[in-house]
Amino acid sequence: MSLEVACLSFRQPYATLVLNGVKAIESRWRPLLSELRNCTLAVHIAQKSWEGEDWRLILTDRLGMTAVQTEELLESGERFGRGVIAGLVDVGETWCCAEDIPGEEMKELETAACLTELKMKYLTRLSNPRWLNEPMYSRGHKDVWTVHIPVHLLPSAPSHP
Repeated sequence: MSLEVACLSFRQPYATLVLNGVKAIESRWRPLLSELRNCTLAVHIAQKSWEGEDWRLILTDRLGMTAVQTEELLESGERFGRGVIAGLVDVGETWCCAEDIPGEEMKELETAACLTELKMKYLTRLSNPRWLNEPMYSRGHKDVWTVHIPVHLLPSAPSHP
């Protein structure tokens, strides 16, 4: 038996940040996740890493994490490796981030997204992150695709020997 779910590839450290509940808003240039509202999304860890460092400044400056805490968080997210489906997250509403959002509200959105420069991007709320019991190897894809996750890998299912 397996669970059929939509899947999206995230570069590190964003996959880790999503699955550890630090990143609660996903941003894309188009409303990629809008059709998945109130659905579960599988999180695929891409082979490549994200090139910017915005996330690091948000973790330290806004969330008050120390360098050691940041490194421990990143290491925890590498335990399954790359090129794997590592967990699940629930998808909420998607909206376009306006250009005239007041500074404090924008700062809150950036902190939840672990990214700056959100104006005119499509933002999607993510909640209830959970890691799979073990990784499931899978090639990544450009957009959303469908995967079948065996029930024994699901976090709420009892593990079988």
